[in-house]
Amino acid sequence: MTVWDRPEPPTRPVPLDRERIVAAAVALADEGGLEAVSLRKVAARLNAGPMRLYGFISTKEELFDLMVDEVQAEILPEERQEREEGQDRPGDWREALRVLSHRTRRAVLRHEWLADLLGGRPSLGPNGLAVTEATLSALDGLADVDTVIRAVETVGAYCTGAIRREIANLRAERATGLSKRDWQRASGPHVTRMLATGRFPALSRAVYDGTDVDAETSFATGLEWVLDAVAARLDRPRT
Repeated sequence: MTVWDRPEPPTRPVPLDRERIVAAAVALADEGGLEAVSLRKVAARLNAGPMRLYGFISTKEELFDLMVDEVQAEILPEERQEREEGQDRPGDWREALRVLSHRTRRAVLRHEWLADLLGGRPSLGPNGLAVTEATLSALDGLADVDTVIRAVETVGAYCTGAIRREIANLRAERATGLSKRDWQRASGPHVTRMLATGRFPALSRAVYDGTDVDAETSFATGLEWVLDAVAARLDRPRT
């Protein structure tokens, strides 16, 4: 039985429910990362005894599952509103996947700890299932189901990798106190000496001739290339 299927225990003597527990855990993670989250620390923030939390959540892994699902609610706010108002979802599959991908990135930038949990087992909570449904339904009917699944996996793999790289760079900046420009200036003499050996001609062209872009532009460009590849596959005649 999953954490979403288990009934919650009585809330006395301190009012408590999974919603409050998860909100406290997300706040702790936003402040200090996943290492700042434990059932004991969550209980302390809620002024409750740690053992009371075990009536709602059995393990820290379940708590992480609930936290991920809570944040995934931020990915589909407009789609939910459109459904409530009876509006149709956009028919452009590229735009649908583009919007979901950028919203995922923005959600992770708001909650950096989510980068550590991306790419694992699928989320089975209501919000995670809604994200999966929206992603699959964007391509539904455009190809056979296996092609749709592989396309969704490909876009997801790109997003996970690109977002994790961006978060890793942000963490490195905080850990070293060096911005990207500062790090480039500090490492510049070493890189210049290495490139001068002539052993790295392709890297040399990339360093001296390539255009430096910000993280958002890099993410958007790579995403468009991935969507181009998916489009090429969808355009192939079915066999």
